[in-house]
Amino acid sequence: MAISLSKTFLSITHQVFPSEICRPVSFSGREPQLQRATSMGFATSSLRVPRVSSKTSGSLSSSIDELDKETREERRVADVWREIHGVDDWVGMLDPMDPLLRSELIRYGEMAQACYDAFDFDPFSKYCGSCRFTPRQFFDSLAMADHGYVVSRYIFATSNINLPNFFKKSRWPKVWSKSANWIGYVAVSNDEISKRLGRRDIVVAWRGTVTRLEWIADLMDFLKPISSNKIPCPDSTVKVESGFLDLYADKEVNCRFCKFSAREQILTEVKRLLEIYQLEELSLTITGHSLGSALAILNAYDIVETGLNVLQDSRAVPVSVFSFSGPRVGNVRFKERMEVLGVKVLRVVNVHDIVPKSPGLFFNENVSPLLMKMAERLPWSYSHVGVELSLDHKNSPFLKETGDLSCAHNLEALLHLLDGYHGKGHRFVLASGRDPALVNKASDFLKDHYLVPPYWRQYENKGMVRNEDGRWMQPERPKLDNHPEDTHRYLKQLGLASHH
Repeated sequence: MAISLSKTFLSITHQVFPSEICRPVSFSGREPQLQRATSMGFATSSLRVPRVSSKTSGSLSSSIDELDKETREERRVADVWREIHGVDDWVGMLDPMDPLLRSELIRYGEMAQACYDAFDFDPFSKYCGSCRFTPRQFFDSLAMADHGYVVSRYIFATSNINLPNFFKKSRWPKVWSKSANWIGYVAVSNDEISKRLGRRDIVVAWRGTVTRLEWIADLMDFLKPISSNKIPCPDSTVKVESGFLDLYADKEVNCRFCKFSAREQILTEVKRLLEIYQLEELSLTITGHSLGSALAILNAYDIVETGLNVLQDSRAVPVSVFSFSGPRVGNVRFKERMEVLGVKVLRVVNVHDIVPKSPGLFFNENVSPLLMKMAERLPWSYSHVGVELSLDHKNSPFLKETGDLSCAHNLEALLHLLDGYHGKGHRFVLASGRDPALVNKASDFLKDHYLVPPYWRQYENKGMVRNEDGRWMQPERPKLDNHPEDTHRYLKQLGLASHH
């Protein structure tokens, strides 16, 4: 897949791999693209993709190549999508790494990465805090049309909460909104991709933070009952981190973008889509990186607890979360409730990343059950949910040693590690040839001799264009989407209309 950076200065026209002689990066003029080779044939046909390894991988690379090729010819995502989405809790799929699962994880990770690539976080832009593209143009603008999804709704959240480093605001007085930030999107697979996937897939992708790690300092590290924000839960001892809960459930009635909470926006859109496609095989996939991962887990819990995923014919649509570099969200009771509800969560983490280790640094799932039992009523006793896939950036021959903690938290780096992971004890071998240059898109993590500049992704002239008079100015963008007119109708059906 090629990822287009449609208004960027930089074009990297050559993939830089350890097995090749290093060549200089080429710089071109306008409208460049970064050619990103991935396994984005969805491994649904007998697609053969190039393999890239370190020089020392030798015959192991050939062995894995043959194994993956044989596996792809015999298996399709459409045949095993339920296993990929955790029906058996990914038993036997992580070590050794199942090639179809790897391909799908990278695909959903790229849909989470799109939230960063499309987000305007320039404080000198009057549209700071919004999405750069309209929903109709979203995937095309990021050269992700081959993913085969259509954005059906954007999600906004209010900045009037206690996570200030999550939000970005313009320095200019005249802006698109003083209270809202774009926080993600809902998308649905088109007919062609749905056929390949074996079902109609509804995806909710949540944005994480664009600041480095400052947002961790915002965490109050304080648990409160999930039901305290009018989210249904039969057990008052089920608790989650207060900042995550506020971000998910709060709203600003005087702002046209967040007069409905992020929760209400997503629940109504998911209900609408489930009604449209209720006669088809369906899946609900929720993904996010960093703080967006915490919101994805909360969102998945909410959908199943409210019974939104149960169709009129009593079929339950499976709900899965693919979490990348996510923090702990709630207490042990929250974890247990998620298991009772059958929400499947696969968490992909870098073992050197500090975010998955917080909050709950002292009381968490790693301490003895007796100690956790004693500490379960404390407001800072947390537990991870789901299954963890741990990766180690020190295993990649492409990445350099660095003391920058944000590198270990970088999503593009994590997708790079996924591409090279084949199981514990296996050598690092890139399975799809996914371009390692993507790692440096918003970091300085690649070894210097690959000649890929750090933080290379940037927009031409910071978005300034010349008007008809030849003067430089910030162009007007198309009107940002308001909430659909039928939102109130779906809120009423969900029993949430009384909140307005």
